[in-house]
Formats: sequence, C-alpha cells, structure tokens
Amino acid sequence: MFGESPVLSRRLALTLPVAALAAPRLAMAQAVQITGAGASFPNPVYQRWGEGARAANIQLNYQSVGSGAGVNQIRNRTVDFGATDAPLSAQQLQEGNLLQFPTVMGAVVPIVNIPGVADNALRLTGEILAEIYLGKITRWNDAKIVELNRGVTLPNLVIAPVYRADASGTSFVFTSYLAAVSNDWKNGPGASTSVRWPAGTGARGNEGVAGTVRNTRGAIGYVENAYATQNRLATVQLRNKSGQFVQPTMESFTAAAASADWSAPGFAASLIDQQGATSWPIVSPTFILLPTNPTDAAKAANVMRFFDWAFTNGGDAARQLEYIPLPEAVQTAVRAAWGQIRVNGQAVWPAR
Repeated sequence: MFGESPVLSRRLALTLPVAALAAPRLAMAQAVQITGAGASFPNPVYQRWGEGARAANIQLNYQSVGSGAGVNQIRNRTVDFGATDAPLSAQQLQEGNLLQFPTVMGAVVPIVNIPGVADNALRLTGEILAEIYLGKITRWNDAKIVELNRGVTLPNLVIAPVYRADASGTSFVFTSYLAAVSNDWKNGPGASTSVRWPAGTGARGNEGVAGTVRNTRGAIGYVENAYATQNRLATVQLRNKSGQFVQPTMESFTAAAASADWSAPGFAASLIDQQGATSWPIVSPTFILLPTNPTDAAKAANVMRFFDWAFTNGGDAARQLEYIPLPEAVQTAVRAAWGQIRVNGQAVWPAR
C-alpha cells in the first residue's frame, strides 16, 4: 500500500527546486522533514500516512494541538503547514497569504459511557443532543430519551457532558450540526471552534474527550470516529435529516460525503445534515493551510510532495481508519491549486 510508483518518483523529482536537483546523489537519499500542527480530528490518519511516507524519504512531524492552535502557528509561520477542521473564509485566506485544501473527510460521533447500554443501542436526535449540552436534559432516564429507546434500560444517572476545552475544529463541526437542528442552540451558543458551553466539563483534544468519557460514568462526548473505534467507546444511533436512525458506519459516512459541493472558496464543502435515508448527519472535510508566499521553496515543495504521496498511496490507510478519501477529481483540483504557491514569481509545484 505504501510503495512508491515510478510515476510518483518522477513527480517528486519534478517538484524539487533546481538547487536540490544539483545536490549530490547521497543527499537525495536522505529523508526530508516537514512539520505541521493543528486539528486532532485527522491526527490518526496523518500519523499513519507519516509512517508510510518514510518509504518516500519524507519524515513527518505532526502535532495534534487543535485547529485554533494550528491556524495560529501557520499564520506565525512556525510550522510548514497548519491543519484545521473549520475552514477559513476567502478573506481570512487572503489576509494570511494562505492556501486551503481538503485532505480527507471524516465523521464526528457522540460517545457515551452508560452502564448496561451496549454500543449503538442508544438512539438520540440532534435536538436531544442540543438539550443535553444546554443543560436542559440532565438524566439518562429523562422521558424524551426513554421515548426514543423503548426496550433499552436507561439508568437514573446524571448525564456528564464533555466538550472540547481548546479551540477545536471538531467543536466547529459538532456545534454547526447542533445549530442546524436546534434553534435554541443556533440562537444561543451558536457554531464556532470555541463557544460558551452551558453545561459539562472541558477536555483538550479528541484524545482528551475520549479519555474523559471512558473514565466517567454517565458521560457523553463527541469525537472523530477513529477515536471512538481506537478506544472501543460506545457510540449511538442518530436520526438524520430524512428521519431515519442510522449507525456511524463507513457506509453512512460515505452516503453523506457523496453530496459534497467543492465549489466554495478554499474547497470549503459543508456536509452537515445532508439528505439521504442512509446518511450520517455529522460529516466534514478537514483542511490544510499552506503559505502562498513561502520563503523556503524546498520546504513548501516537500509538504506538497507529502500530500501528493498521501493522495496517491494513502487511500487504503484512510479507509481502514474509517475516513473517506477525496474523490480523484477533487485531488486533481487540489494539485492544480498548489500552482498558486510561488517563490520569486515561480510556481513551487509545476503544472502538469
């Protein structure tokens, strides 16, 4: 899966600056290092891609510090690329001299720790999720939850909501969903990477939310699906826009992703609460931010080499972690967009 094709080898050679091509052959065999920071949502797949890309002599150092920190670090040019689940606006990209592009799509899933309730046995709606995080529903045997879950024994246990304490793209996706299905949420906390949470306890990163839910009886949280799978946490069924209760599966994620419209500036497609009987309602792309005016052509080229490699070779790894690879046409459009990155007026990633 992680082998490098002859065609890709030629591509990688073409992306190197002239100075690098003139270097001794021994230097060409040395691994190049790239640094990135930001969203924890895609961290599992970026780490897996990083392991595989070593075969292409690319060493990735990616820090899962949250989308807000990732945006700040790339704005300050302290990393080679930033990562965010909350896309920047066209104005923000222009002001920061940044290019934005998606890498994969993933799903946000509610996770619960309710004694006696099995994985995917619990049914919830977006409206009930909003009321839980608004502090209006406080016990698991609340009448509204019981009504949806006839046949499931729900304990008289206090609900312990867990949310992201850091500026988080996962929170942006989750709160965008709550705002789409609940006017009380839309007119209250709203949708953002950071909101004023009316109820619950904060934790840092998807990792922190997963750990807190795992260790807290009665807890509920939200994470990218890979964290639920890796930590063997119980997820729930959600009612989608078509009125159907669906489980968080690769099939339901893919059904939602099929309707993506990538024509927005910065490829900022929205997949929240899509139509379709089998669609999972909380699916989102995740994004990379690159300077359009880098000072180091070699570093910029190496970042694009890495993601070119990932698009070509990393689809199976993404699927194994239950992310959805970008359609090939979108990958091609992303590569074309890389032509906007220039040093001394010359494109770092040449057109093909």
